[in-house]
Amino acid sequence: MIRKRDSFAARRELPGHRSTWFMSLPAAEANGAGALSRLPYSLRVLAENLLRGEDGISVDAAQIASLGSWPERGRSEAIVSFLPGRILMQDSAGLPVLADLAALSEAAAELNANADSVAPRLPIDLIVDHAVEADVWGHPDADLSNRRIEIERHAARFRFIKWSQQRFPQMRVAPPGAGICHQLNLEVIADLVRCADLDEGRMAGFDTVIGTDSHTTMINALGVLGWGVGGIEATAALLGEPMSMKIPEVYGVRLSGRIQDGVLATDVALSLTAMLRKHDLVQRFVEFYGPGTASLKVPDRATIANMAPEYGATMGYFAPDALTLDYLARTGRPEDERRRTEAFLRAQNMLRGDSDPEPVYTKVIDFDLSTVERTVAGPSLPSSKLGLADVSRTLPPTNGSSALDHGAVVIASITSCTNTSNPRALVAAGLLAKKACEKGLATASWTKTTFSPGSRVASEMLVDLGLQIYLDKLGFNVVGHGCMTCMGNSGPLDEAVEREIRDKDVAAAAVLSGNRNFEGRIHPLCRLAYLASPPLVVAYALAGTTRIELDSEPIGQDPEGSPVFVADLLPPDDEIDSTLAAFDIRHASGVNRSGWLKGDSAWEALAAPEQDKFPWEGSSGMIRRPPFLSVEATRPLFEADLAGIRALAVLGDNVTTDHISPVSRILPESEAGMWLKAQDVRDEDLGSFSSRRLNHDVMIRGGFANPKIRNRIVVGTEGGLTKVWPEGRTLPIHEAARIYRERDVPLIVVAGRNYGAGSARDWAAKVTRLLGVRAIVARSFERIHRTNLVAFGILPLELPAEFDCDIDGSETFALTDIAQGIRPDGWMQLVVTKSDGTVTRATVRARIDTSSEASWIACGGLFSKVLSEISS
Repeated sequence: MIRKRDSFAARRELPGHRSTWFMSLPAAEANGAGALSRLPYSLRVLAENLLRGEDGISVDAAQIASLGSWPERGRSEAIVSFLPGRILMQDSAGLPVLADLAALSEAAAELNANADSVAPRLPIDLIVDHAVEADVWGHPDADLSNRRIEIERHAARFRFIKWSQQRFPQMRVAPPGAGICHQLNLEVIADLVRCADLDEGRMAGFDTVIGTDSHTTMINALGVLGWGVGGIEATAALLGEPMSMKIPEVYGVRLSGRIQDGVLATDVALSLTAMLRKHDLVQRFVEFYGPGTASLKVPDRATIANMAPEYGATMGYFAPDALTLDYLARTGRPEDERRRTEAFLRAQNMLRGDSDPEPVYTKVIDFDLSTVERTVAGPSLPSSKLGLADVSRTLPPTNGSSALDHGAVVIASITSCTNTSNPRALVAAGLLAKKACEKGLATASWTKTTFSPGSRVASEMLVDLGLQIYLDKLGFNVVGHGCMTCMGNSGPLDEAVEREIRDKDVAAAAVLSGNRNFEGRIHPLCRLAYLASPPLVVAYALAGTTRIELDSEPIGQDPEGSPVFVADLLPPDDEIDSTLAAFDIRHASGVNRSGWLKGDSAWEALAAPEQDKFPWEGSSGMIRRPPFLSVEATRPLFEADLAGIRALAVLGDNVTTDHISPVSRILPESEAGMWLKAQDVRDEDLGSFSSRRLNHDVMIRGGFANPKIRNRIVVGTEGGLTKVWPEGRTLPIHEAARIYRERDVPLIVVAGRNYGAGSARDWAAKVTRLLGVRAIVARSFERIHRTNLVAFGILPLELPAEFDCDIDGSETFALTDIAQGIRPDGWMQLVVTKSDGTVTRATVRARIDTSSEASWIACGGLFSKVLSEISS
């Protein structure tokens, strides 16, 4: 066992808590660790993590000192080893992690290695929240019906989860219906300060977490350090691999003013997203501070922190303060834990107060909360901020239809961890629904209305306050406790509506209280999608269209024929607050804390396989052995310079992981659908790419095959097509990749800015590897996907700003100086030869950030490295 070190004599007993120890930041600073007290609060948490983890091997005194010197310039090139305390997973991304662990265990057995070498070393919380779909809606029993369908549809996946839980006792599982992982993390799981047992007592330290979902940042609202990672990075952390990272720059966002009456945290989050997207925040922390934070309670902060991936940051952090302690009490944390937490924060000078000196930040951005108005974002990017008067201007010209005109709202959904975590937003929606019912209004007949709360506390609150009955009258019945519409599990539309959209080529709209609205994500037939607060979702459902200036045009008429405006329905702040005050959140939270791990009878009846080695399914199954430990999937891709390279795809800006590897329903006419049907799978059983992530033959047919992706190699088309050169034949992407593989032709993908935006979807990197792509050449990369590419041995190469070459896919490419380029911030040469013989050269930057990442590329990926360690 490696002995811990204390180079800066920081170990102290926690005041008032005998035999509870902690690593004191003030003591470390006094003993030479550097100016830790001048760090941003988020980096102080990282410093405490390093002090507690110092062993002289993964973490040494030099790393701690490098943090102490960070305030001198507000930046550093130093690499440190972050040691997360736990892993948060949802089922969609978590199942591949569990399957990879199972496959690694089998590999260890085949190599006669110790099985403990591939056993998880961190606690895992897996929440089943990504499987439920809105198959049934507008009915009192919709929640129960959808859960029954969910368990029938995903029985094989759920049995695998139960088998994994038996094999990995460090894992807790929240069953279907418990809620969304980020809301449960905030309400129940996170502690802010955790204790580990020692021989001589206990060691207290900051709670830290990484999650397999990009919106793990929601927990930053509680002062917990955490962010989203890809599944393979989570696997590495589970196996004890430290997370090597360059000490991030931290942008301080100084909040001033107060939110206007009638404006909600959703409006603030969307406004901040639009503003912060103008700054380059990739690989950077954002820390919110200033007098404006005093008016933002933890649920409001959670809405803002949740959107960190949308504004491009690693985190959106709020330091702990008195409001944080109040939230811990209101959500039922035990009193002794709260006392210990407060003592720890005070001892570390980490309980932020108004009189505290301002930390050093890399850059400070000012934001006045009082300037925020009611806001919508869309029709396809979360950062495309719109005022209520601007929404109709984003629509195509009217088609003259009296009903399903362009912009018709066919989905209106109160959904997502972003907003269903916020009691004020939900109460506002319920009060608006109440007033609408009292005025005799109803939602449009073509609008599918759904409500999927993030936890049972949220749904119980609306019932207890007498507001759910009005939402029910407008069709916003609870359809499930999970991600649902926000992630694309919106279920079917009414058949007549679907038919009219197709027949008339209607640009239909979805309005949702979610965090992402990428084209085609919410529903294949919704060309437009707008993000809005829960009360505005209800308002748009009443209007039935986005072709309306919601702040000035009536959304309907009362029984006397008088026009009704949104302003007549929106509740003022004092009404929201007085209504909310009647709810006993402490009692409801206490019940939730005691019951979040309990499933219903259908879940309990699912039996896990009893074998030590999981019985993987056949070709058409949902649970197949992952192929990522094969020789082909783990061989190095860059043992020499490459020539004769072809482009599999040439893409534009803002290519998301949804474009690269969609999670949507598998359509019968799609490549994946036709392959499954050839395996005798019925149309109604095709499922979604999300549910079939453990079937690589399905996933490879979904690679770069989002119906809305635009490959410039095939001009004028959408979907997963490309051309095979030199003959120029148009084929599905996966077929073209197969032909190139048979010809031993190396492949790249060329793209624009923000490549890999969106979800922390490791399958976007996995499918890229399986298709034979060796490098992505792009203007810039989003953080999580860049890391995932490197983890699978694929080079992310960044084009210089001055590169100007109109690539159409007929070119051949070469990469030279590879050996010198595979290092942190290395450089190599890209040579582009056009079909007419014209040659363009560019020096491209290898987006390799650490020496650990360079080793991954050199050996063929992280799994190759793990296999090598197991065998040795």
